[in-house]
Amino acid sequence: MKRILLSWSSGKDSAWSLHVLRQRGEYEVVGLLTTFNEAAGRVAMHAVRRELVEQQAAAAQLPLWAVPLPWPCSNEQYESLMAQTCAKAVSEGIEGVAFGDLFLEDVRAYREKQMAATGLDPIFPLWGLPTRGLAEEMIAAGLQAKLTCVDTTKLDQSFAGREFDQPLLSALPDGIDPCGERGEFHSFVYAGPMLNVALPISVGVTVIRDQFAFADLTAS
Repeated sequence: MKRILLSWSSGKDSAWSLHVLRQRGEYEVVGLLTTFNEAAGRVAMHAVRRELVEQQAAAAQLPLWAVPLPWPCSNEQYESLMAQTCAKAVSEGIEGVAFGDLFLEDVRAYREKQMAATGLDPIFPLWGLPTRGLAEEMIAAGLQAKLTCVDTTKLDQSFAGREFDQPLLSALPDGIDPCGERGEFHSFVYAGPMLNVALPISVGVTVIRDQFAFADLTAS
């Protein structure tokens, strides 16, 4: 089996990708690759605390490949740091990186372009799956997640901190992707078939920054 890393945002799509990859048995996931805002100690965009991601990795029984990003971080800095990480992966016999992208062609094209010169294959285990059915399959399989970030130009800020469940799917306005693939929301997975234990978490205050509402999650 090819040894690969999984791009890990801490959210449902990357977590479900881990579950799918393990079921298929074509690849051996040997680490979770996560970028952090170094100044804040949180996942870029999702704003999840690093210690919670470390707990996720432990529950997934995989090492965390943390990539600290300066803040602010230019695209050139980001690409340089990722290239260094990819070179390290190749030196350790890793052959690919999997991503949880669903249907955004421009995002996939960017990843494929960035990976082209690294010696690592880009892998998209969830690509093209209908997102309503995918969201329902995740929930039915026992995946549990909280919405950590909401784009308030697309969803009301009250969605921040909510459970990713059937009532949430029913409450989403028309035009909002059930998996939030267009950036409508981001999530943090605290239980599911890809984790060997459920992580006890609490939902704290919601903070508004620019157009985004962030629910602060902490370990209970």
